[in-house]
Amino acid sequence: MSGARVVVIGSVNVDYVVRAPRLPAPGETVLGGAFERHLGGKGANQAVAAVRAGAEVRLIACVGADADGRDSLSDLAAEGVDVGGRVVAARTGAAIIAVDADGRNQIVVAPGANAELSAEDARAGVAAAAQPGAVVVTSLEVPMPAVESAVLEASRLGLRSIVNPAPASPLSKALMAAEPLLVPNEHEALAIFGAGDLAEVVDRLHAAGLEAVITLGAAGCLVVSAGSEEMLPAAAAPNVVDTTGAGDATVGVLAAWLATGASLREAAQAAMVAAGLAITAAGARTGMPTREAIESDVEDRTGQAR
Repeated sequence: MSGARVVVIGSVNVDYVVRAPRLPAPGETVLGGAFERHLGGKGANQAVAAVRAGAEVRLIACVGADADGRDSLSDLAAEGVDVGGRVVAARTGAAIIAVDADGRNQIVVAPGANAELSAEDARAGVAAAAQPGAVVVTSLEVPMPAVESAVLEASRLGLRSIVNPAPASPLSKALMAAEPLLVPNEHEALAIFGAGDLAEVVDRLHAAGLEAVITLGAAGCLVVSAGSEEMLPAAAAPNVVDTTGAGDATVGVLAAWLATGASLREAAQAAMVAAGLAITAAGARTGMPTREAIESDVEDRTGQAR
């Protein structure tokens, strides 16, 4: 994938994880197992997924001048991610995560330094890192003005953009008019369109002329494009350990494949393979697969090398 560039405008968090037999109900305490600390954040995770998938990746983010921030920047650099953005006075973002015996999770995020990523940070980051064919990725763990600025700058430069609308929040008319590729899960898709079911979401996507890859967990994903839709199956995981990083693996690999000129279907197929591999290890990043692992699995399933 030499020359494929992905620019991520996103969050950097540290994940504090406790595993438990089951997830707690509201007001309930469940005794769990060992406490774990993992480096995360949707932006950072997506950047790592894309770089492991062979792309050249630039991440624009804000971190605190604390140990979590230093550890995060050091780890990203070791992965080969080119990190831009700012070190700010606020603490580095943090996520509190509970994971049950089936790998399902509940997540609460304290944005911290992520809340200081500005529209100008995003615009300048996209403009400085852009090249023909680059793909710009952003999600909603950073302020909406930064998300909008990244997508609009990408549109101005003629670049493809991906918006992972997580956590779910309304998207502005200006952002939607720039026609980003949307990558929500089912809950997020229903929420951002105020829809009652996926059929209504698909109708609204077609009406707006938008493409989307709607992730459906173990059911795979629904690829919506140019008046058509297609279900792609999930890649079977031999041992589900932690689903925390599945969505970020999907987004990062989708971007890396699209940056090479792959079709949306080809990119979504690779992303499903990556998500299946990512959930076989603890933590959001540990199981993120390499390009070689993804290509090998895609070839085994389709008989076609990429």
